[in-house]
Amino acid sequence: MTNKLRSKDLLGTKDLSPEEILLILNTAESLKEISTRDIKKVPALRGKTIINLFYESSTRTRTSFEIAGKRLSADVVNISVSTSSTVKGETLKDTVKNLEAMNPDAVVIRHPSSGAPHFIARYLKCPVINAGDGAHEHPTQALLDLFTMRERLVLSGAKELKGLKVSIIGDIAHSRVARSNIYALNKMEIEVSVAGPATMMPVDIKNLNVKVFTDIHKAIDGSDVIMVLRIQLERQEKGLFPSIREYSRLFGLDREKLKNAKKDVIIMHPGPINRGVEISTDVADGPYSLILDQVTNGVAVRMAILHLLTGGV
Repeated sequence: MTNKLRSKDLLGTKDLSPEEILLILNTAESLKEISTRDIKKVPALRGKTIINLFYESSTRTRTSFEIAGKRLSADVVNISVSTSSTVKGETLKDTVKNLEAMNPDAVVIRHPSSGAPHFIARYLKCPVINAGDGAHEHPTQALLDLFTMRERLVLSGAKELKGLKVSIIGDIAHSRVARSNIYALNKMEIEVSVAGPATMMPVDIKNLNVKVFTDIHKAIDGSDVIMVLRIQLERQEKGLFPSIREYSRLFGLDREKLKNAKKDVIIMHPGPINRGVEISTDVADGPYSLILDQVTNGVAVRMAILHLLTGGV
């Protein structure tokens, strides 16, 4: 079993080995307890500086990274594109060179362009963590999803990680969450099915080692986990489905469709939720939903990644 990550950066789950994924999950498990203490802080990253560089709006991810850094006693600096020199015409390369001159210990970046984290990683000596790049990857979301599955289904002794059946429902083509999850789940030998309109399937779907369905009932039949994705209206062209109402009728997860699922199925969603569109309120807030557990676990997983990449003590 490895005790460190091979790369200085975390740019995608596609680059991680199964051993590295387990290292992150095990480290997160040991750090999760910190968030339940009265004083939610340890000195592991004291003296370290973490920069959150977000070119897209985000609530959960940026807040989660900020809390993760602060619970490890790091100094966390948040930079929003709306208040940065980018609005004055500064290029990404120049922004990164200026950040490098300030000697940060890690940079967390979210960017609308696929490959932006890989680009800045070439110019930064410190670790770069991808917090979502275009429709490419969102590795920390996939890792917290996998952590949540393992915590509920495996650590309880109910099931084994290998051989679990996970169904991902929705806009697969535009979802960086789906892509990162598919890579990570395949690495852990978990069976993955995807379902959604044919117009929302990526052109390379046959190369991703998943079962493809256009009928949600068939996709979720026998699944241990159902992961519902948000409709990414901001990332797609018009006309990929007739209407929101039609999408909800065919692919929205509700109690009626859940009749096809296992009695102990768990429901996940990366957020934000469009209630009544991709998931009904009673399912989102129901007994099988782990949506808020995902948010809680996101802090632990991001603490683990910051700790592993910055050499925390």
